[in-house]
Amino acid sequence: MQYVNLGNTGLRVSRICLGMMTYGTSRWRDWILNEEESRPLIQRALELGINFFDTADMYSLGVSEEITGRALRDFARRDEVVVATKVFFPMGDKPNQGGLSRKHIMDAIDASLKRLGMDYVDLYQIHRWDYNTPIEETMEALHDVVKAGKARYIGASSMYAWQFAKAQHVAAMNGWTKFVAMQNHYNLIYREEEREMIPQCIDMGVALIPWSPLARGFLAGNRTRDKGGETPRSHSDNYAHEMYYTDADWEIVARVKQLAREKGAAPAQIALAWLLHKHGITSPIIGASKMYQLEQAVAAVQIELSDEEMAQLEEPYQPRKILGHQ
Repeated sequence: MQYVNLGNTGLRVSRICLGMMTYGTSRWRDWILNEEESRPLIQRALELGINFFDTADMYSLGVSEEITGRALRDFARRDEVVVATKVFFPMGDKPNQGGLSRKHIMDAIDASLKRLGMDYVDLYQIHRWDYNTPIEETMEALHDVVKAGKARYIGASSMYAWQFAKAQHVAAMNGWTKFVAMQNHYNLIYREEEREMIPQCIDMGVALIPWSPLARGFLAGNRTRDKGGETPRSHSDNYAHEMYYTDADWEIVARVKQLAREKGAAPAQIALAWLLHKHGITSPIIGASKMYQLEQAVAAVQIELSDEEMAQLEEPYQPRKILGHQ
């Protein structure tokens, strides 16, 4: 495993981050693994050198955080792992159980820490932009979370570049804690982030930890044009069905598969290797429901791609509408 700094911080993270959305309860999504099924994968991730784990309060409505906390307490020392979680999406149907108000942030961090069984998280992230709360209120609340010792750093996720710039400016003007990481939607078949967000983050020294590096499994080459595939998720993932499946997407997947054959690798490894070669990318967040997926992802760190191979993979891309900000 390779390790890099998380943006301009001194925090060292593995080049692969294990996304914990896959682990929780199938009552939330039918493809989610329960705790018993999850623990061997989390233990193996640690053995392979992964030290970066990303969850969120809304994943399985808190169960993912509970599983993450118990597994890391059993398999690792707290000072050896980097734990990230997120806040924004509703955790209930009452008016103040979601969003980025001061009230909800303060309630949510305490609830997350209780579920995780931890005194602090390393990275506390806003899951989306809250159009109903002034960004000043959100940034001051996040600053207070850090000053209270409940989070070491703060991060953001999918939003427009002007929104991220505004948040950073508000924090700087008031002497509040600034975001050190951006968890954005970025992969071989969704590259709209290259227009503004990625250059902005590179300029600011903000780490890029993209979600859905395999386009929810699409780039693993196991989907079919009729919106089916080889996995339970491929049949029920309506979110992916709405975002991907254009003719250009299929051409990119064909090139990924061809290069994978030439290199004796899996298509998912080529897609991850492409991301790891892109300037500014710190740690793609991968989901793994099977052991081979986890081991392949870690092995992808060692795959070298030439400039010509990178260009070959990128050439069919067609611009598309903005996806994943809601």
